[in-house]
Amino acid sequence: MAKNRNYSCKDVDMLMASKTIAESFKTNISELSTTRTDWTEQYANDLITQIDNAIETHLGIDVKKDLRNATTTLASIQVPAKRDVSYFKTQIDEDFKKETTKRDEILKTLGFAKHLRGVQKGNQESLIQLLYQFKTNMSETLRQEIIAKGLNATLIDNIIGYADTFKQANVTQETFKGSTKEITQEVTDVFNAIYDKIIGICKKASNYYQYEPLKKEQFTFAKALSNLGAAAKVAG
Repeated sequence: MAKNRNYSCKDVDMLMASKTIAESFKTNISELSTTRTDWTEQYANDLITQIDNAIETHLGIDVKKDLRNATTTLASIQVPAKRDVSYFKTQIDEDFKKETTKRDEILKTLGFAKHLRGVQKGNQESLIQLLYQFKTNMSETLRQEIIAKGLNATLIDNIIGYADTFKQANVTQETFKGSTKEITQEVTDVFNAIYDKIIGICKKASNYYQYEPLKKEQFTFAKALSNLGAAAKVAG
């Protein structure tokens, strides 16, 4: 790896984290465009295209197929999955507050005791493990016992539904992350330009959303990296 990168993570992780942030940028562009004249829908589309081209041309990955879909799927699933898991636990804590032994048993059975802390830290693998343990151990008896307390069955079904979708998206993403080409200094300059542009967006957008934690998280580069299972010191 060349020495003069502006980032300290792997090229593919930088690009995929940037891709995730660029997608969030596009999703929120109608609001963010009111804060800067150069932040337009065309700018957002061009940024995504620039990142896609860099992944496909310089890493040798066909981003037009599975990788793009997998990265977008992971980004779209992770926030609602974390939200629903957290909401489920809150309801269990409240519904079984007078039955602490039963409450603790349910949370242990469904994976919360072992994996929730990792999920809260944004660890992808922890979320996958919790979702799968939830899906595997949600027996019909336990389901009915929880529903009888007032929890809507739809929430249970949603959490179970995330398991297969999230796992498949993660596997696809990791598979395509394994393919790279030799990187020249010219390509490194291209990567640095993308990184600098994304970091600029992150600094401005995260400040704009400083009182909206879920949206702010979408524009935190270190968080985007950790969601990929990567880690790095972020410049600036």
